[in-house]
Amino acid sequence: MPASLSARRSARPLAACSLIVALLVSTLGWWPATALAQDIFVVNQNAGSIGEYTTAGATVNATLISGFSDPSALASSGSDLFVTDVSAGTIGEYTTSGATINATLVSGLNQPYGIALSGSDLFVTDASDGTIGEYTTAGATINATLVSGLNQPYGIALSGSDIFVANFGNNTIGEYTTSGAEVNSTLVSGLSFPYALAVSGSDLFVTNIGSGTIGEYTTSGAAINATLVSGFDDPQGIAVSGSDLFVTDNSDNLIGEYTTSGVTINATLVSGLSGPVGIVVPVPEPAAWAVLAGLLAFGAAARVSACQRRKVGLAVSARNDG
Repeated sequence: MPASLSARRSARPLAACSLIVALLVSTLGWWPATALAQDIFVVNQNAGSIGEYTTAGATVNATLISGFSDPSALASSGSDLFVTDVSAGTIGEYTTSGATINATLVSGLNQPYGIALSGSDLFVTDASDGTIGEYTTAGATINATLVSGLNQPYGIALSGSDIFVANFGNNTIGEYTTSGAEVNSTLVSGLSFPYALAVSGSDLFVTNIGSGTIGEYTTSGAAINATLVSGFDDPQGIAVSGSDLFVTDNSDNLIGEYTTSGVTINATLVSGLSGPVGIVVPVPEPAAWAVLAGLLAFGAAARVSACQRRKVGLAVSARNDG
């Protein structure tokens, strides 16, 4: 066989192999950000329930969990949801499929509003007592008054070993360590009835009920844009997922979607709710991503090996043909 024909025959399958390998390798970098669809879980305070929706706005289950007295906020960990019930004075634990694990995981609280999770620890604001309490995800009390002297603390968010808390009563955001030490009790001031918080990297987002806005600040307290998004009637809950913000409007009974740059994606992403307050968009567990990435890496390695064997075989064939 002429050498030029043999070379062309060799090049085609090798080019195909190279393309497949390139696609697999690029997928390893792309996968964690886009692979699994995430769902939104939202507290419907008036209905005493939690609903589940896709981030595209489709209803999964409008009454995934029901029977609450006065639910306020929720936090997620893997397939678990932790929910504060203000009037019942409890924190309940449920699965993201709606099953009850323990409706009174923590009880005897006064007015638990906000909740945030770090590892196996829950941090909960008590608006009446002006405190932040710390509990394990198994329900054990670590310190019921980890931080005290707050002024109607509602929203709470964590970043590393720092706690950020919205003081509804004096229009500030305070910063504390997860050990309870004060960093700056008035990290951000001059707000308008701040209710909920969300952290993304070094950015801190807050809902202002009084001004109907979302403000953006650094975790060092500097203002980036005090009116990043405006025009809300009663913005309460906020969650960040990648470069998107999901915000509940309690009066208008909806969830709106915005970018972290303040651009409106869909102001009525989900409507027809019943006094929506807390909201969370669970992040897949790192262990799950590791398994998926491992499988992709194994597939890429296997394809590379197969292509290499093919290349050797074709090279031998070409020499014989020549």
